[in-house]
Amino acid sequence: MSIEKEIKRVTTKTLALLKKNRVKISALTAYDFITAKLLDEAGIDVILVGDSLSNVFQGNETTLSVTMDEMIYHTKAVAKGVHRAMIVVDMPFMSYQLNVDEAFRNAGRIMKETPAGVVKLEGGERIAETINKITKYGLPVMGHIGLMPQSIHSYGGYRERGKTNEEAKEIIKDAKVIEEAGAFALVLEKIPAKLAKEITASVTIPTIGIGAGVDCDGQILVTPDMLGLNTDFHPRFVRYYAELAEEINKAVKSYIEDVKNNDFPSEKESY
Repeated sequence: MSIEKEIKRVTTKTLALLKKNRVKISALTAYDFITAKLLDEAGIDVILVGDSLSNVFQGNETTLSVTMDEMIYHTKAVAKGVHRAMIVVDMPFMSYQLNVDEAFRNAGRIMKETPAGVVKLEGGERIAETINKITKYGLPVMGHIGLMPQSIHSYGGYRERGKTNEEAKEIIKDAKVIEEAGAFALVLEKIPAKLAKEITASVTIPTIGIGAGVDCDGQILVTPDMLGLNTDFHPRFVRYYAELAEEINKAVKSYIEDVKNNDFPSEKESY
């Protein structure tokens, strides 16, 4: 029996075991019950309740406007559909940047008010103390470095990170500092594949890539992107596994036509 078939519930130890045995980790985002249920039933390892809900769920240009209350609300909905996957929750902008104690309280709030087991924080060395305190008291933390959407205004755009030697060295340092601070896993976003491979080999914790090449220990995508629902956003790292926007358009047009022509509901569909 394979390792994956033996897994009843994905935990931090599970991801460490998958990395050790060179079994890739699969991760996707969810913001609602039905999507989370479908992902979980399909066998996904990690479900991220991402602050990307600001973009794909709320229609905002950045992730910065999402609140703690909104993250908790969506996590509660997601958790009702999940039995196997690990649920990870993004700590939203300004929920952990002000000071360590506030970050700890907000992480604790997520753990108390939702069934999620992990929080994710963006940042490297500057949040090491925060990660250390949160993990010290038993709350698992997933790190996130490279392109960090909550810092998008300082970058001036969603460009690749780590292309210069200086940036690459900083990202490598951040990865090691985050591991030492106690994070159990690390997201690497939009960095050169060669750099991601180097980081993955240099840390003992699992790395999960998004636009970071095939050598990471796992991969994550935003679900509406990979399902072809968000047709306005198609960077090179997103692969369409379906074209649901087109299918939904066809279905809705068929429904409209049937309603207009009195073909719906039929006698069988009526009471």
